[in-house]
Amino acid sequence: MVAQTSAGALIREWRQRRRMSQLHLALEAGISQRHLSFLESGRSNPSRDMVLLLSESLSIPLRQRNRILIASGFAPGFSERDLHDPELKPAMDAVQIVLDGHAPNPAIAIDRHWTMVAANQAIAPLLEGVSNKDLLKPPVNVLRLSLHPEGLAPNIVNLSGWRAHVLERLRLLIDQSADQQLTALEKELAAYPVRKTGPDPKPGAADMIAVSLRLRLGGAELSFITTTTVFGTPLDVTLSELAIESFFPADAATAAFLRQLQSRGS
Repeated sequence: MVAQTSAGALIREWRQRRRMSQLHLALEAGISQRHLSFLESGRSNPSRDMVLLLSESLSIPLRQRNRILIASGFAPGFSERDLHDPELKPAMDAVQIVLDGHAPNPAIAIDRHWTMVAANQAIAPLLEGVSNKDLLKPPVNVLRLSLHPEGLAPNIVNLSGWRAHVLERLRLLIDQSADQQLTALEKELAAYPVRKTGPDPKPGAADMIAVSLRLRLGGAELSFITTTTVFGTPLDVTLSELAIESFFPADAATAAFLRQLQSRGS
């Protein structure tokens, strides 16, 4: 993201990032195109309510809304608490309930940089094949762990397809958030060598409906589809950037294998 500090420049940058014309945004916000032009050029200064209105119309992340408010001379409008802050305890308790309730299927909670902040017990067996144990030392970046040649990558049967999916998803997040740390992560992951050990596997049944993760664990091949869960109406920056990644078995064999793992661990 280009380093620009004026509120008008930031609003213009986000409008262009969202590929909206001034007329389109003005109509969305219910203001005149002339007024918007004056705001973007700095000829007029936005009020606090105008910053929030335009930010909502542009679906700007809460962290960046605070940045625009500060650039406009106002105090941040959204708190940013630590994950261990007592005020976030009800939300974090809810996260843990979802994670535990998803067993025997794996599930993790991640922050905006894909750092794992919580997980259920079903995750641990999937990580046994990671050769570089440093990748498992906190803070664990889930995407780095997934694609690193000494991480899960050697055990991902459909590595080429999964890698393309991960990088595309990461690029979409960068486009949505303008996060420089994610940009650096995408560059790092794209540079990892991809070692082909054989022909690309035939698509499984799950690949007909979603991109699946096919993971080799011991002598078994597990197949997963994933979902992402976020809080619906967060007013805290940290909470708005928290997500739960849930892995669902894509076939009966994977479901049975996970149940067996759970019974052995209980």
